[in-house]
Amino acid sequence: SWQKREISNFDYLMYLNTLAGRSYNDYMQYPVFPWVLADYHSETLNLTNPHTFRDLSKPMGAQTVERKRKFIQRYNEVEKNLSAQCHYCTHYSSAIIVASYLVRMEPFTQTFCSLQGGSFDVADRMFHSVKSTWESASRDNMSDVRELIPEFFYLPEFLTNANHFELGCMQDGTVLGDVQLPPWADGDPHKFIVLHRQALESDYVSAHLHRWIDLIFGHKQHGSAAVEAVNTYHPYFYGDKMDLNNIKDPLIKSTILGFISNFGQIPKQV
Repeated sequence: SWQKREISNFDYLMYLNTLAGRSYNDYMQYPVFPWVLADYHSETLNLTNPHTFRDLSKPMGAQTVERKRKFIQRYNEVEKNLSAQCHYCTHYSSAIIVASYLVRMEPFTQTFCSLQGGSFDVADRMFHSVKSTWESASRDNMSDVRELIPEFFYLPEFLTNANHFELGCMQDGTVLGDVQLPPWADGDPHKFIVLHRQALESDYVSAHLHRWIDLIFGHKQHGSAAVEAVNTYHPYFYGDKMDLNNIKDPLIKSTILGFISNFGQIPKQV
């Protein structure tokens, strides 16, 4: 049905997320969606230009040549007998990532605060700008490889601070309120969602989405194909590969479970 364009890219991704065990009912295994755009600075969004889009054949850690080189170097330098050999020690989807995106809406506000120990995070680390979050996850921050959640393609309300939460003030003096949107959205959350959804359903994404699906849900998820694709994560993230029943030490078992709950879980391979 998807190949015949009888269902949308959005519907297909939701279907795959469901097959892989992802659910809105579990923040630790929340549906994961891709960053599809790389242009958060233009006044108008050109969906016919390939450079407008993120490289869907590569994980977030390999979006730039320099960043990819650093993660490969990390992988090669780790001594197998001392530590887990992987490209990434953080994950692209976790409870804190989901709650941080949706922090301006209840019940996610309370969820975020509880995960943070009872209060909001330092303002500079809060989700406050689509552009700066993209730059962090794709280029600047070696501990940030986050992807998106479905709400980025249908829910404008999560981008506004309608409840007037006091989210703090950044070091440059900016008081956090509504999420800062790209210029092409004209400051309108509804326009952002409409254009972002159009980008998801565009010809370019339709032609390349299967490459991202291979990374997240398919054969490049683990093993030699994942190594070649610069797409390996800490072994604890592969929940279905960890046989917790064979781990007798309760401290080790609780440590692994805590690690998974805090940092995320790879979807079941489809």
